Amino acid sequence: MQGETIPHAEKVFSLFQPHTEWISKGKASAPAYAGFAYIPVGKAGVPVELGLRVCIVENQYRFILHHQVMEKTTDAQIAVALVEQAQARFAAVKAMSFDKGFHSPANQTELKQHLENVILPKKGRLSEADKSRESDPEFIRLRRQHSSVESAINALGVHGLDKCPDHGIDGFKRYVALAVVARNIQRLGSILREHEQQAADRRRGPYKKAA
Repeated sequence: MQGETIPHAEKVFSLFQPHTEWISKGKASAPAYAGFAYIPVGKAGVPVELGLRVCIVENQYRFILHHQVMEKTTDAQIAVALVEQAQARFAAVKAMSFDKGFHSPANQTELKQHLENVILPKKGRLSEADKSRESDPEFIRLRRQHSSVESAINALGVHGLDKCPDHGIDGFKRYVALAVVARNIQRLGSILREHEQQAADRRRGPYKKAA
């Protein structure tokens, strides 16, 4: 009003959920988070994202070990704290793969003090040292496993975390935490079904071809 420019930090994007943040102005976000609310406004076919980012840490067995609701913060700002919090619960965590959004020179250095293997691709142009680091076989091997986290993100979204029906920031955090618990229970059930199927296959024995 009257030509006034409102600082971004003071803008309110929802009268009913004041914790709502502007996630994207129309470009798809990197699939590192769950819990986004997609509001189809703006240009046709280009969604604007409003909601809150949620970062998850998944292990090699596809269980979610830790999650964090990101209030007014960026990927790079939470990287070190995320590792510290995950290791406080699971001391055996010695390697972790990140999206490029978590990169910063400081994170590259500090994360090495907490992890034996830091799989953190650099954004933008790579130096010769960066190219050498990212072409290391161990870096490549662990980086390839990173894409599996997308299945957890998709599962959270498909089972209701694309929209939070609860109210307030405490309700949002509670809903996210319950969704993570539900996802881990679902994963446990999937493993049990696989074991039962394998046991049934062993009891039945190998199939014999007809003469």
